[in-house]
Amino acid sequence: MLDIAEELNRWVEQGRDFAVATVVAVGGSAPRQPGAALAVDSDGTAIGSVSGGCVEGAVYELCRQALDDGETVVERFGYSDDDAFAVGLTCGGVIDIMVAPVRADSPARPVYAAALAAAARGEAAAVARITEGPAELMGQVLLVRAGGTGAEGAAHGDGPPDEVAPDAAVRYEGGLGGHPELDRTVAGEARALLDAGRTGTVAIGADGSRCGQPLTVLVESSVPPPRMIVFGAIDFASALVRVGRFLGYHVTVCDARSVFATPARFPDADEIVVAWPHEYLERTDVDGRTVLCVLTHDAKFDVPLLRLALRLPVAYVGAMGSRRTHQDRNRRLREVGVTELELARLRSPIGLDLGARTPEETALSIAAEIVASRRGGSGVSLTGAHTPIHHDGTRRSGGRIGSVA
Repeated sequence: MLDIAEELNRWVEQGRDFAVATVVAVGGSAPRQPGAALAVDSDGTAIGSVSGGCVEGAVYELCRQALDDGETVVERFGYSDDDAFAVGLTCGGVIDIMVAPVRADSPARPVYAAALAAAARGEAAAVARITEGPAELMGQVLLVRAGGTGAEGAAHGDGPPDEVAPDAAVRYEGGLGGHPELDRTVAGEARALLDAGRTGTVAIGADGSRCGQPLTVLVESSVPPPRMIVFGAIDFASALVRVGRFLGYHVTVCDARSVFATPARFPDADEIVVAWPHEYLERTDVDGRTVLCVLTHDAKFDVPLLRLALRLPVAYVGAMGSRRTHQDRNRRLREVGVTELELARLRSPIGLDLGARTPEETALSIAAEIVASRRGGSGVSLTGAHTPIHHDGTRRSGGRIGSVA
């Protein structure tokens, strides 16, 4: 749902009633992962997708029905061998979809509105909803925001903040309609997933413990875009910036040479920094989703930069250069104390073997390696291969049916 937050937030601001269908679990080969959503307003306008086309028509009708009766439902769609024309996934997978009405008369609408507004502003926020459990708990929603632990940041239920124990407090709004401890426990689980930038499911007891009547809760996380930092303001960098933006990264270009690092040369960059690369990397924020692409191709820039980069908890570090350059660079890095374990993290020569020649082809090669690294892909051709099309890299962004993410 949060993946279409900008559009849904506009609907909320316009006072529209709508229903939102969200993928809450997947099994086997499925085109979309948990959190993917399709929404339909009272005029019949639809945005988003839950299956890439396989079951969109049936889900559209479920949304229209939810708008009429105000009921939240969970439906399963899968391929039917008995009826080739049955509504299902032709890829053979199974998906569970929750359809929830967000009408003006819905008690949960203010919480939905707050969640969508936060996600549309690019703030870190998580939404928790029960997908398996008692019918009376379906349709409730809990919003968790980043920051604010202890009494200072707690905002729970109807009670004052100081009623929450400091070690259990997480800033949240709304509730799941069950035991008060359920909200506190789910908020804590949601905060952990939010901190990791993940969407997934958790199994928990109805009273908030790990015992008792089990519930399944989907937690959708919306976090600011991951960063791509491109070092080296060269022509290959310009193409990579465009691809990085296309993949959803917040792209920074950094180069010590002001004549090359200009908005005119990199109009698609979110940020352009004129500084020595290693000095900029020392002072900027990175995290486990950040990718670093070193295109400087110059030892005086590469060595101090990579010496630092390979010791940071980032997702990807790649460096451009021929195999001869790579060997010379590795020798220089060893001389300044970089260990073999740290060197093993370096993707060099950067990119997958696509036979790339042009800047655009090279950018595609680098982007393909970043995606494969992120999703757990092998980089080999799918034709004739026996590897799965959709890898279990979903444990970073969602769960599978019957699993606890």
